[in-house]
Amino acid sequence: MANLRNLKKEIDYRLEGFVFDCEMSIYFQPSKEEAVVALMEKAVALRNALYVQANNPTEPHNPSLVRKYYSAFRRDMESSYNSMFEELSAINEAK
Repeated sequence: MANLRNLKKEIDYRLEGFVFDCEMSIYFQPSKEEAVVALMEKAVALRNALYVQANNPTEPHNPSLVRKYYSAFRRDMESSYNSMFEELSAINEAK
């Protein structure tokens, strides 16, 4: 991890991509707007939770543990956003 600023930019970048996909989903399927908006709210809550986690490593004075923390954090962030995209896909596939 280069620095905390880049990590926060990546969190925001992933959220922006997700929100864009949600807006496109609403545009093409207006009947599913409520479900997609609820998912967008969930994504914003996830972003806020990720910011809190990124700002508060468990052991800030031990560089080895900090590296491990941020490595696990990045894996969790990717899996969280992937699950959000899967939920959006499930909403879009439902008839």
